[in-house]
Amino acid sequence: MVREEVAGSTQTLQWKCVESRVDSKRLYYGRFILSPLRKGQADTVGIALRRALLGEIEGTCITRAKFGSVPHEYSTIAGIEESVQEILLNLKEIVLRSNLYGVRDASICVKGPRYITAQDIILPPSVEIVDMAQPIANLTEPIDFYIELQIKRDRGYHTELRKNSQDGSYPIDAVSMPVRNVNYSIFSCGNGNEKHEILFLEIWTNGSLTPKEALYEASRNLIDLFLSFLHAEEESTSFEENKNRFTPPLLTFQKKNKLI
Repeated sequence: MVREEVAGSTQTLQWKCVESRVDSKRLYYGRFILSPLRKGQADTVGIALRRALLGEIEGTCITRAKFGSVPHEYSTIAGIEESVQEILLNLKEIVLRSNLYGVRDASICVKGPRYITAQDIILPPSVEIVDMAQPIANLTEPIDFYIELQIKRDRGYHTELRKNSQDGSYPIDAVSMPVRNVNYSIFSCGNGNEKHEILFLEIWTNGSLTPKEALYEASRNLIDLFLSFLHAEEESTSFEENKNRFTPPLLTFQKKNKLI
């Protein structure tokens, strides 16, 4: 490998948060800048970070609900204003915050008439609800209402084919994506050899983590991804060095005289 020296800015790369606000409990916004970057580097960093922010950050959500003896998701339950499908869609929108791994159980157990919101969910330890006021259903009659829920921490968007359930258990499309949107833009400044780029990065999250936390986690995931290549190169280099240092042992052969 041939290494060439490239003249560039001696300034250290720096991240800086230039704007941060909370629009609602489920919408956080942050704007960051990274500079100085050489020409072309801003696009490289911006594309990689955007993909990591949208697809590589884990989130917690409700993935399954069990109602009891409900024949299909389009059924209606006496004393409840919403259909089963509408309740499933409302549960899908619940934003959770946690560090759990694997599947955990939760439940809702209330008696009507009353409105059911996210604060009525009985959660396992270490799981929090971001917005307690998120609606789930409206009980219009004095009935007992019970739902078993499953909670899982994952990444990305997962769908499961719904079919008529014998035990009233239905999957919920899992949206494990805490980052709602990411935009980046590039600003060029300087003249001649001193020309450099500034990367502007905008991040919107669902409130389960801040844009700054999302940026940190995305950066860490990218670093962990590329570390494997560095380790592979170090192992390959070590193997080549050891191979060059290896001296085969001197083999001696003893000649035997045969008596005839």
